[in-house]
Amino acid sequence: MPPFIPTALLALAIASVAAAADTAPKSVPSGRVVPLTYQNRVITELRATVLSHSPEQRVESIQQRLDNLVAQGIVGPVEIRKYEELTTITVGPHIAFAIAPDDVDEMAGETIENKAARATAALGTALQEAVELRTPGRLIRAGLEAAGATVLLVLLLWGIRAADRVAERRLVAAASERLRRVSIGDSHVLQASRVLELMRRLVMLIALLAGAFVLYSWLTFVLRRFPYTRPWGESMRAYFFDTLSHLALGFAHALPGLFTVFVIFLIARVVIRVLNALFEGVERQRLSLPYVYPETAQPTRRLVNGLIWVFALVVAYPYLPGSGTDAFKGVSVFLGLIISLGSSGLVNQVMSSFMITYSRALRLGDYVRVGDIEGTVTHVGMLSTKVKTPRREEVTIPNAVLVSNTTTNFSKFADSDGVYVPTAVTIGYDAPWRQVEALLLMAADRTEGVRREPKPVVFQTALQDFYVHYTLLVSLEQPHARGPVLNRLHANIQDVFNEYGVQIMSPNYEADPAAPKIVPKDRWFEAPGRDTSGTGGGATP
Repeated sequence: MPPFIPTALLALAIASVAAAADTAPKSVPSGRVVPLTYQNRVITELRATVLSHSPEQRVESIQQRLDNLVAQGIVGPVEIRKYEELTTITVGPHIAFAIAPDDVDEMAGETIENKAARATAALGTALQEAVELRTPGRLIRAGLEAAGATVLLVLLLWGIRAADRVAERRLVAAASERLRRVSIGDSHVLQASRVLELMRRLVMLIALLAGAFVLYSWLTFVLRRFPYTRPWGESMRAYFFDTLSHLALGFAHALPGLFTVFVIFLIARVVIRVLNALFEGVERQRLSLPYVYPETAQPTRRLVNGLIWVFALVVAYPYLPGSGTDAFKGVSVFLGLIISLGSSGLVNQVMSSFMITYSRALRLGDYVRVGDIEGTVTHVGMLSTKVKTPRREEVTIPNAVLVSNTTTNFSKFADSDGVYVPTAVTIGYDAPWRQVEALLLMAADRTEGVRREPKPVVFQTALQDFYVHYTLLVSLEQPHARGPVLNRLHANIQDVFNEYGVQIMSPNYEADPAAPKIVPKDRWFEAPGRDTSGTGGGATP
C-alpha cells in the first residue's frame, strides 16, 4: 500500500464504495456471468451479487464511475490494491471497482490475482482509448490512415484482377496452340480442354484467396485505427494469427504420424508392384502359380491389390491426423451406416462376380449365350457383365442374373477341340440317306468360316412320320462370326440340294408332289438376285 494513502482513509473509501453497491467485503454467487465492458473493450466478468446488487447493476455503476473519471481527466495510473478479502482496481487515487472472491471462475483455473491483473491491463487500455476518442487530432489522423489503406486496397484488388486476366489469356493461348497440334476428334483435344478448364479454376481460386486476404488485412487495419472499433480489429488479427499458429502446430504434430502413414503405403505399393509382376507373368503364361489361372490372374490381381490397400489403410488409420476426434469418428460411423444399408444388393452382385471369375465360366472376348442374349463379352466387372450382340447392341447383365441363368460359352474350346454349331434339315424317305449326308458335308466344305478340323459331322437325329431329321454339326473358325457363317452355310445347303435335285421337305411333308420341288440351276440368280461368288454360276460359297 502506498504511504500517501492512510489505511483508515482506504478503509473509509472501501466502505463508501460498498455503500454504492459496486463492491463489498461480503458477496454471494448470482449464477450469472455479466461482462464488464468499457469503450467496447471487455475489462472482466462479474459473477457475484454484492449487498443485494446484481452483477448487471454493478456493471452499470462501474461504467458511470469510469465516465466520470474520464470526464475529470483522471485516467491513470491503474493499479491493484488489496484490503482484507477484497481486491480493488484503482485509477489514480480513486477506486474504480472491486473484484469479489465469488467473481472468480475457479473451474476455469482463474485466481483473484490473475483476474485482477488482466482487468488492470484491459482497463488501462480502455481509458487511453477513451481519451483518444475525445481527441480530434488523433481521429483525423486515423481517418487519413484508413483512407490511405482503402486506396491501397482498391489498387491491390485491381492488380489481382489484372493478373488473373493475364494468366487466363496465357492459358487460352497455350491451349489453342496445343489444339492446333492435334487432329480433330483426337482424344487429346478433350483432354486439353479439361486441363484448360482446371487451370482456369485454379487461377480463379488463387485470385479469390489473394483478394480475400487483402480485404481481411484492410478491414483489420482500418478497425484498429479507431478507438471504439480497435478491439474488433485486434480480435480479428489475433484470430488470424491464432489460426495460422494452430494449423502450423497441428501440421508439426502430425508430421511423425504422416511419415508413418507414408512408410506404410510405400511398403504396400512395393508389395503390390511385386505381385502385379507375378500375376502378369501368369496372365501371359510365362510362369504358373498354384490355384491361379491365366483367365483369373487379372481379377485375382485386382482383388489382392484391394485387400492390400484396405489392410494398409486399417494399419495407417491410427496415425492419420484427427483420427481420434469425434468428428472423424462420426464420419466413419455415417459411412459405415450408409454402406450397411445399401450393401445387400451390392454384396450379392460382388459375390456373383467372384463366382463368375473363379468358376472360369467366361472371359473377355468369349462368344456366349446367357438366356436369350447372345454375343461377345466386352466387360466383366464387379457388378455387371457387358455383352455386345451381333446387332451391335450392348447388353448389361447384372452378375446375379448371369449366375442364376445357364451360360453357354461357344469360345471355351474353340481354339483347341473346336465347338460344334448345329443346323438341321428334314428330307423325305425317298432320298437316300447317304446322298443327303454327302450333300450336307459338301455344303459345309463350300462354306467359308467352317473349320476343316474337327471335320463336319451329320447325324440322323429323328425318324419322323413323313421325313428324316438330319443335323449337321460344323466347327467355326471364329465363334463370334456365328451368324454370318450360318447364313452362308444355309445358302450353300439350298444350292447343293437344288443342284442334285433333292427336295427339302421342311417343315411338313404330307404327300408326294406332282413334280419335284427344286430350283433349277438356271434360275438360281433370277432378278433381283445376283451371283456374288465371282465364278459365273454354281453354288454360292
